Amino acid sequence: MNEIILKAKDVSKSFGRKGKDEFLAVDNISFELKRAKTLGIVGESGSGKSTLARCIMGLYKDATGEIKYKDIDILNANKKELLDVRRDIQMVFQDPYSSLNPRKKCKDIIATGIKNLMGERDKKKVYEKVLKTMEICGLSKSQMERYPHEFSGGQRQRISIARALAVDPQIIVADEPTSALDVSIQAQIINLLEELQDELGLGIIFISHDLSVVRHISDDLLVMKSGKLIESGPSEEIFENPKDDYTIKLLNSVPGESLAEYL
Repeated sequence: MNEIILKAKDVSKSFGRKGKDEFLAVDNISFELKRAKTLGIVGESGSGKSTLARCIMGLYKDATGEIKYKDIDILNANKKELLDVRRDIQMVFQDPYSSLNPRKKCKDIIATGIKNLMGERDKKKVYEKVLKTMEICGLSKSQMERYPHEFSGGQRQRISIARALAVDPQIIVADEPTSALDVSIQAQIINLLEELQDELGLGIIFISHDLSVVRHISDDLLVMKSGKLIESGPSEEIFENPKDDYTIKLLNSVPGESLAEYL
């Protein structure tokens, strides 16, 4: 299945004052995401990976270029169009500790999008949807009434994934979703994402600095450095035959203890 569901062309985002202290965090990046496939984005800290993720979510009004989802250009979308996009494209953040509201119970965190993005007001339907989504993500009914601090780091990230899945998205943008977790727990989250992709046909944009994980999970790959696209193409092809010196340097920097050993 090679249907393209998200296409970016010449996306750029700068910070600071133009002509003075301007910093180009994302510099003319283009890519395509296929249905039920995973696009990996790798690069060192400061390479622009997370800024690109936020561009995809339509969080920067001054980003330039084009990101097309269906017939909507996310970078130039109006309020209603962005609402539609954010129902179909959900984000899982890096830190499960700070991305969950500590004052809300698990069931209410997951219900947020069901109410606000899907407009569901029937309490029974909301409850059933929350419970079903929790079970898909390896959480139980007995955990619905708990607060975030009562969960482990891995469980909190499962709540984050459930919150994203609850609105039936087509695409998940996962920004370093495992880096704050222990290695064995990281593997559980990666395996969960792969299972959900197989079951639901999700397109996934997976951002990470761990090359071994990206190789395991990604079908296609973008290598970024200082906001620029260094190399792109099928993941296995790049890992087997990297063309750029920077890519080779990244591959050589993979640590001895790799998350892939736990997958």
